[in-house]
Amino acid sequence: MSHIDLSGIFPPIPTPFESDGRLALGRLAENVKRWNGQPLRGYVAGGSNGEFPLLTLDERVEVVRAVRQASAPGRMVLAGSGMESTQATVELTRRMADAGAEAVLVVTPSYYRSRMSAGALTNHYAAVADASPIPVVLYNVPANTGVDLPLEAAVELSRHPNIAGMKESGGDVTKIARILAAGDPKFQVLAGSAGFFLGALAVGAVGCIAALANVAAAPLDHLQSAFRSGEAETARTIQQRLAEANVAVTSMFGIPGLKSAMDAIGFYGGPVRSPLQPLTKDEHDRLMAILRRAGLLN
Repeated sequence: MSHIDLSGIFPPIPTPFESDGRLALGRLAENVKRWNGQPLRGYVAGGSNGEFPLLTLDERVEVVRAVRQASAPGRMVLAGSGMESTQATVELTRRMADAGAEAVLVVTPSYYRSRMSAGALTNHYAAVADASPIPVVLYNVPANTGVDLPLEAAVELSRHPNIAGMKESGGDVTKIARILAAGDPKFQVLAGSAGFFLGALAVGAVGCIAALANVAAAPLDHLQSAFRSGEAETARTIQQRLAEANVAVTSMFGIPGLKSAMDAIGFYGGPVRSPLQPLTKDEHDRLMAILRRAGLLN
């Protein structure tokens, strides 16, 4: 399979809904067109921040198609296609390719987590990559799945010709370094959070897929460019300034917080889908104060 370049910043974009719970595809297109003017490599559609477990399969494909149609030329679209079974993942991966995705992001299966050994996960990903018409990106997010893709599995999978890289959301920068040291030289790792973006860059990551990128593309791009040009103090200052905001739109307030942050800066965040619930007034006020301290909200 042809090599793809994953370097850069990707927001895992939230899925917008109408007040009655239907997909708000028009709002999605508006958001993407605004992001088109920001320093982003592309978009992740149907990732964790896209509420993918709460969507039907048809909705997941519709979202990817809408993002592809609204994306500017040259913007890459990564589509979340992970399912619990290998067969279902292959089927959804093919549908995502037909919808216009350039690559798929495949989360670790987790329902039978006690049996998700290195061998089981290696077999799963290899089978998906063998069958996929587009490159595969591994997605490790143990905080959500309870499954941590083992180092040895990531290294073995790095040598598969149709596995382009990995989104590593576990936060272990040492693990990222070890994967890159032992894996195939063409294998690319993306930090799965803005919270350890600078640390990941320092050990060889090529970019990030980060919730904060939805509302802070320019500062994250500045951080990355400062690191690459040797301006260590500038990169460190930006990383420190964004740390609290990153926690706010991830572990602290989650998707409701991210959508509220988007609403506050002029994007359409809108409602979440049940069983998720909107922020309380106190939570909203705390979030706004954090965004102001980070320089993201005037």
